[in-house]
Amino acid sequence: MKRIRFQQGSLWLYERAGGDRAWEYRWYETQIDGTRRRRSTFIGTVREFPTEASAQKAVAALRANINAETPRTQIDAISFSTLAQHYREKEMCEGAGKTFATIRTNEGYLERWILPRWSSYRLKDVKAVIVEEWLRSLPLANGSRAKIRNLMHAIFNHAVRWEWHDRNPITQVRQSAKRQRVPIVLKIEQLKSLVEQLTEPAKTAVLLDILTGLRVSELLALKWSDVDFENLELHVTRSISLQRVGPCKTEASQKPVPLDPELAEVLLMWRRQSAYPMDSDWVFASPASKGKLPYWSSSIFRVYLRPALKAAGITGKVGWHTFRHSYATILKSQGEDVKTVQELLRHANSSITLNLYAQAVTDTKRTAQSKIARLVFDSGKPSNS
Repeated sequence: MKRIRFQQGSLWLYERAGGDRAWEYRWYETQIDGTRRRRSTFIGTVREFPTEASAQKAVAALRANINAETPRTQIDAISFSTLAQHYREKEMCEGAGKTFATIRTNEGYLERWILPRWSSYRLKDVKAVIVEEWLRSLPLANGSRAKIRNLMHAIFNHAVRWEWHDRNPITQVRQSAKRQRVPIVLKIEQLKSLVEQLTEPAKTAVLLDILTGLRVSELLALKWSDVDFENLELHVTRSISLQRVGPCKTEASQKPVPLDPELAEVLLMWRRQSAYPMDSDWVFASPASKGKLPYWSSSIFRVYLRPALKAAGITGKVGWHTFRHSYATILKSQGEDVKTVQELLRHANSSITLNLYAQAVTDTKRTAQSKIARLVFDSGKPSNS
């Protein structure tokens, strides 16, 4: 039996009608009768891929597809860069179930850290111990190292699924995600002081974040149609990152969020003031985009939150996620059971301890949230100016 080899194919630069030059990829395809037929496909023009290296990068996933049915034992020469490019095209694209923010973050890890170190390695040469030592040498926080490790694990799982490799070496790589610094948590008095220093739209946005624990990508993706004033619920159905609207982070993120009556009144007052109060409008629509998009989170933070934090005497590394941490911590300090906290934060996964608790009912979650609202509103409803 004739040995089947991994096809590298060939890349050609040719001149098209009209004078512009373009890249063409050529390879052989085995027919049913065993004969081989030469095939070719257009890759792109020199304008799109000015160097052979850039054209080869575009060819990588195509080459992997062509060799998809080649026996695994014959394709040991496949490189990590080829696998990574195939993973990008199959798993890091629209329709693959990942949010735009996740794709962008993974692209950054690939380009800056993973590919410069591992692109030329053959799959069989990537060893767990070497990867582990490399991760320890990176000038990054544990959380970032853990994300890089998990991304490499997903890429090798892709190789196993396509039968280009028989195991995942990253499974044996140890990398802790433990924080090196404890995140800042604001106390109720600090949160109230901060709200007093804010003006609209940041005042309502921060109040809503403080009392629901929404991720900022979910907060700014809210439309008025998502606010159920009658049943006092928020319906989180989308997220936004870098002004790109996409799905929520997890399926659990889409669970309804209880809305305290007094917080609902604040929201209603903001709707009456807003220039964009229609159901199809964003709750925090940006005038700069004429309401077509919500505010940028960084813009609200820079223009409104940063001066307010300074005026309230709050120091340290405070960001939007600080409100979510604070919400969870205050809930726990008020004696709420861990399952209720998990439900309110809409986490996709929980530890074994959390799973021992029964599903928290809506009334329980509403009561828990309202306890925090009473702490914030106890000195009288904050002005909504």
